[in-house]
Amino acid sequence: MQINLISDTVTRPTPEMLQAMMAAEVGDDVFKNDPTVNRLEKMMAKLFGMEAALFFPSGTMANQTAIKLHTQQGEQLICDKYAHVYNYEGGGVSFNSGVSCRLVDGHRGMMTASQVEEVINPPDFYHSPLTSLVCIENTTNKGGGACCNLEELRAIGKVCDKHQLKYHLDGARLWNALIAKNEAPMDYGALFHTISVCLSKGLGCPVGSVLLGDKEHIDKAIRVRKVLGGGMRQAGYLAAAGIYALENNRERLAEDHRKAREISLLLNGLPYIKKVEPTETNIVIFEIDEKQMTTDDFLDKLRKRNIQIIGMGQKKLRIVTHLDYTDAMHEAFLDVLSKL
Repeated sequence: MQINLISDTVTRPTPEMLQAMMAAEVGDDVFKNDPTVNRLEKMMAKLFGMEAALFFPSGTMANQTAIKLHTQQGEQLICDKYAHVYNYEGGGVSFNSGVSCRLVDGHRGMMTASQVEEVINPPDFYHSPLTSLVCIENTTNKGGGACCNLEELRAIGKVCDKHQLKYHLDGARLWNALIAKNEAPMDYGALFHTISVCLSKGLGCPVGSVLLGDKEHIDKAIRVRKVLGGGMRQAGYLAAAGIYALENNRERLAEDHRKAREISLLLNGLPYIKKVEPTETNIVIFEIDEKQMTTDDFLDKLRKRNIQIIGMGQKKLRIVTHLDYTDAMHEAFLDVLSKL
């Protein structure tokens, strides 16, 4: 039995999803003539109560497009030091938009309104970059799937309004937060200027993210997507997977969260574990007690048992539960951990 817990991006389409994909009506999306892509975009915009949406091949491209929309060269965005747009998008903030990041030392990837306000550069002080954008990540990847507090996000939104800043949400795993916190997509649609959401993580699609915003922003985003090489032709086959996932795979995220909590609970009681981050959703981040077992030895023991997880640097390890992680795999993995 192969058990892959590297990420929730390792899933494969179910037979039902594949059937939906193969039955899709398609056209040329570069000309906005793919009916299934158009349907997905309208569906997403309605779900979040926003004016428009645009289908992207990746969450990174959707985030980078949003940053490009909201900034000019030489300006600065504010984000947490754990933020995906800073750590895991290949330096795209500087490469694509020519802007810098002002990092905030938040808690598990989450900033407060007061922290954000403290690092806004005075707009009339031309020696420092002009602050133009605040980026939030929910849930936080490096923070172990932590869910942002919605009231705090609203407070940050008020800071953005006060200082005339744009407000973007990297919601790659927002679906997990919505289930874990019993929140609604419209809660977020009413708050942010733009939102990117991923379909290929918790929802199990093979490819795809969506950028949401008002019509003016999305009209401009089409041009940026083109420049970045993100225009796709008969993309309806991929969009059909997204539609299927939205209709069938959202509520079941609670199952991934349950399994992650059970893994976290077991790890907390094992003698060779040094620390386990709080587990709210489908990500478990932990550290090995090197006096009991080295991290490399632990990973090697798992590999020999056909189990894959991932290191995040600084001796931190990550487990991500997902659609393809079955009950049988879960029981087998818990058994392995308890007997190492």
